[in-house]
Amino acid sequence: MTDLSPAALWQDALANITSAMTSAARAPIKSEATRPYDPLALMRTMTEFAVGLGQHPQQLLEVQLQAAREWGDFWSSAFLPKAEAEKPRDRRFASPEWEANPYYRTLRDAYLLASKQIRSVAAVADKGGPNAAMIDFLTDQYLNAIAPTNFAMTNPDVVKRTVETGGANLAQGFAHLIEDVAEGKGIVRRRTADAFEKGKTIAATPGSVVFQNHLFQLIQYDPATKDVAAEPLLYVPPLVNKFYMIDLQPKSSLVKWLVDQGRTVFVISWINPDQSHRDCGVEQYVLDGIVEAIGQARAKSGADKVDLFSFCLGGTLVSVALAWLQAKGRAVEVNTATLIGSMVDFADMRDWAAFVHEAHLEALEGHLERQGFIDSTELQQLFAAVRSNDLIWSSVINHYLLDKAAPPSDLLYWFEDGARIPHAFLKSYNRGLLASNALKEKTGFAVGGVEIDLADVETPIFLIALKDDHVSAWSAVYDGGKLFGGPVTFVLGGSGHNAGVINPPAANKHGFWTGNSRPASAEDWLSCAIKHEGSWWPTWDQWLADHGSGDRVPARQPADAIEPAPGSYVSITH
Repeated sequence: MTDLSPAALWQDALANITSAMTSAARAPIKSEATRPYDPLALMRTMTEFAVGLGQHPQQLLEVQLQAAREWGDFWSSAFLPKAEAEKPRDRRFASPEWEANPYYRTLRDAYLLASKQIRSVAAVADKGGPNAAMIDFLTDQYLNAIAPTNFAMTNPDVVKRTVETGGANLAQGFAHLIEDVAEGKGIVRRRTADAFEKGKTIAATPGSVVFQNHLFQLIQYDPATKDVAAEPLLYVPPLVNKFYMIDLQPKSSLVKWLVDQGRTVFVISWINPDQSHRDCGVEQYVLDGIVEAIGQARAKSGADKVDLFSFCLGGTLVSVALAWLQAKGRAVEVNTATLIGSMVDFADMRDWAAFVHEAHLEALEGHLERQGFIDSTELQQLFAAVRSNDLIWSSVINHYLLDKAAPPSDLLYWFEDGARIPHAFLKSYNRGLLASNALKEKTGFAVGGVEIDLADVETPIFLIALKDDHVSAWSAVYDGGKLFGGPVTFVLGGSGHNAGVINPPAANKHGFWTGNSRPASAEDWLSCAIKHEGSWWPTWDQWLADHGSGDRVPARQPADAIEPAPGSYVSITH
């Protein structure tokens, strides 16, 4: 809270508006020849939505009658306090005023009831058709946008802040809006620019780059114990973000924790690609990336085999690599593989299914053909759209209405430090894997002349899903485990796609579930699973020990270092 008077705040706000408008006027006008999606497909979907409603008059009438009954019940008790069990569990309405003040409480409850009813109408129209995912996505975008929290006069926190500043917060927010529009990167989370520095306050676990090629640098971390497990670990991150989600601040660093447990840790740090990488597809990232890194990690450590671990898209690529190694008679190079929040069965992609649409795929391919890659900003906007309440509208409220900077967050710093993905990779991944669900349906997806079949993979798998995952639905991750031919141990972690991974034991948060049975349904598995408090990290470490040789070797120091960790590839920007 500032100590300046409203007059001083207004003076500062008007100066910022003038500066922002001057900068915007001088900024070159950006014209995009192509887009990574097809806007006409969105219009066609909305047209088909209206037609779909007309084709189901009886179901629509039932929804309308039910809505009339619900509004009758609503107004009969609108101004009465809610029982604890009836209070909504929605972070947008966390302010006490949403419950204590009858005006705001009624506004909140009316919005939530209307949202439920609009989703019921959408369900009548889509009926599981080819545009069902897009209809659901557009419905959610609309409902998230019109929430009363997003408007100055219907958000109690904004009303209070506006009274305190004499409205200067809204003027400052207007300046921020002008800056963001001029920059063309969408809504930007405002934060302290120097809150973190790679190699010092984040991605700071000591180590060295010991190998590099045109796709990746290989980092080996310094040991913290006199002896280490015989089998080294090799981490394969996704392409869309940098590797250091597993090496944030020391207190939450998975890399540091593993090193402290007496393990040799290698990490792939993918390059941020440019036009020269446009022809690098899934095949190159598997063979010149993962398979090459396995060989280098074995050579640098002197070990016969490695334990792989991976996250999100990295786990999908590891699965493909395991099948390739199996077909080539080289499966012995990998002792175990751990897949975290990774999908290999794409039958249930939830919100993401809206983008695996022929019109959008064609538009994306035209966009990629022109520029050779998809930019990190475009990818972040896509992820933000899927989590619009957390990544778009919370910023609108904080930056445009409240004029509040975001507190430092190592996880969000990492999220915003994105990377490009090459043309050939996205085309081969989207067409070859996603659209046809190739790893499940066995449609002939091949790498290096080898048709990939996960049923041939005999490597022991530790499969981790995250219960609130918005990217890889936990039930879809569970279903993917059925495709492997070898033993699969399934664990369900608490929290979401990113936060559920970064769960150090000392924090004692989130919890996790384990179970020995493997029923057909993920929900059946959960109903029989055992809930544990705290982090899944020690359980995973014990699983690695149980599947290892049990041998200990003298601590391995990185040799032939090219440069200190985190290396230079992680800092490449374009």
